[in-house]
Amino acid sequence: MFDSRMHALADVLVKHAMKVKPGENVALIFRDANIPFLKTVVQHVQQAGGRPFVEISDSEVARAVQLGMTEEQARLQAEFACAKWEKMDCSVHFVGEHNDCEHADVPAATQAMYRRLYSKPVDEVMRRKKTRWVVVQWPTPEAAQKAQMSTEAFEDFFFDVCCVDYDAMGEAMKPLVALMERTDKVHIKGPGTDLTFSIKGIPVVPCDGEFNIPDGEVFTAPVRDSINGTVAFNTPSVENGFRFENITLTFANGQCVRATANNTERINAILDTDAGARFVGEFALGVNPKVKNPMCDTLFDEKIAGSFHMALGASYDEAPNGNDSAIHWDLVLIQTPEYGGGEIYFDDVLIRKDGLFVLPELQALNPRD
Repeated sequence: MFDSRMHALADVLVKHAMKVKPGENVALIFRDANIPFLKTVVQHVQQAGGRPFVEISDSEVARAVQLGMTEEQARLQAEFACAKWEKMDCSVHFVGEHNDCEHADVPAATQAMYRRLYSKPVDEVMRRKKTRWVVVQWPTPEAAQKAQMSTEAFEDFFFDVCCVDYDAMGEAMKPLVALMERTDKVHIKGPGTDLTFSIKGIPVVPCDGEFNIPDGEVFTAPVRDSINGTVAFNTPSVENGFRFENITLTFANGQCVRATANNTERINAILDTDAGARFVGEFALGVNPKVKNPMCDTLFDEKIAGSFHMALGASYDEAPNGNDSAIHWDLVLIQTPEYGGGEIYFDDVLIRKDGLFVLPELQALNPRD
């Protein structure tokens, strides 16, 4: 069914996020697509003078293909995809109705092979070409259930959080960006967590609606070998089709030397994907005031105001720390009082306590309701 709010969201994607220009090639990658919204995005791309190239896939079919995939097929599929991405200027990756655990029974070795031989080469092409991209998750009954909302209430939440005033958010982020750019030591404390690392010399990137929708984070990366201590994440995360909970990681000189979860064997199998998987490629603070509770969907959870997240694996080109991996797995820790609280210090100065920024120049990022 068409919803008039689709036009507002499509406008955010095409004009604000991708900034489509006349004559540009725009890849529209839709898994489990909502056809009315897809048609709306196509129209907005064409109105901006862009050329839409649509790819529609299905989670169940993708699982069936991966179950029997060989290395030769993965390499050939990557060859086709890389040729396509060489021609694309920007893209929107749309995730619709699907089962998060659809790939749970695909062998871990097969998934690791697919990431290494397909996902990584494609990602490298997009990075080299600096392809502009944005990811958006459509509000489905499954997503509403995870968020413990009715479908209608979740749809209202979705459009509200995705169409925030990103220009105002970007302005409010500037003092935080400046502070992080001059910070060396980060110290994070909370229940089960006592972690230190350096971000000195690593670029800081504000995310105000240009990469993910919804958006609202400021990210950098730790100096690769600087992380020491333990962090206990309090937000579930689905990876490789499995819902991980109670993830606790211990680091020594940057490397994760101990990882436990509700399936310790499985999490360690992911961290053994390659040499870079046990190192951290991203550190970010979530600041979207409309996202307050986790819903086991990284695209939303990593934006929660009062949270931070760290990504195991590859760093981004925009904030490189030299770590390379076939994985980039975001893990979220919420520090608001209802989730146990916590503190973040920059160079021994408290900057956020129990999810709220305490420095005057940062308080515009605190939720106002």
